[in-house]
Amino acid sequence: MTSFKQLAIIGSTASGKTALAIELAHKMSANILSLDSLAIYKEIDIASAKPSLKERDNIKHFGMDEIFPNEPFDVTTFIELYNKAKKESIEANKNLIIVGGTGFYLSALINGISELPSISQEAKAKSKKQLQDLQSAYDFLYALDAKYMSNIKSSDSYRIEKMLNLYFETQLSPSEYFLANPPLASIEDNLPIYEIDVNREVLRERIKKRTGQMLKMGLIEEVFYLEKTYTRQPNCMKSIGIKEVLAYFDGDYSKQEMQERIVIHTAQLAKRQKTFNKSQFKEKTLLPLEALRTILNS
Repeated sequence: MTSFKQLAIIGSTASGKTALAIELAHKMSANILSLDSLAIYKEIDIASAKPSLKERDNIKHFGMDEIFPNEPFDVTTFIELYNKAKKESIEANKNLIIVGGTGFYLSALINGISELPSISQEAKAKSKKQLQDLQSAYDFLYALDAKYMSNIKSSDSYRIEKMLNLYFETQLSPSEYFLANPPLASIEDNLPIYEIDVNREVLRERIKKRTGQMLKMGLIEEVFYLEKTYTRQPNCMKSIGIKEVLAYFDGDYSKQEMQERIVIHTAQLAKRQKTFNKSQFKEKTLLPLEALRTILNS
């Protein structure tokens, strides 16, 4: 397919991205790649607000229902998913729409990430020994590379392990390694980016309405199942919509307070998403939903 086209639709949570992307996918014969850090999980359907199979309307979606909640992933997972989505779309004579609220992953596709080396069993064994005391492991890395490690929390066992593996494999600090291995962009061509601009008060009402719908759909029951099946250890169990229900189980909130907290935290997330997108994506079209729909359908 020599005429392969791709574009991105971004915006705050509950801004209307999903419905617009599905509508546009039909018009331009495209598949969809979801850039959502929660929709990637199987069995997290309500808390992620992912579209149902019916709502996906026979459009092939990548980046949804890819892994189980107890399986780790990071930005490299999304790079791999993009490469897969692009390859399969071209083979199927389809275009590709990248859509989601996690702007960090889109930034990684455009700006690139450094390729990591294969980690030997010897390096993994050294890391495992060091990780017997997480704080000590963090202090060890901090002494090697304070600048880099200042951006990693001392409780982030996943990233600490990755940096230990990197050091024991290469004998380079993270900063030294990434300087020697600059990031490689996955999307080198100019990517049209469209962002949905939503008034704060309107967005707040949408979030409030969607939260109520999620509870009616069985959010509490979903979180009960997730906790019973996967415990509270996976990172996804700290996500908005899940952590508040767990606090409700603990008696920290009444049901009404739980619902209010989800709305508040989701609105705060939307504000952070908007701020990030403003700082990262300078070349984009920023318009209200209906104006974007008119442009994209013209």
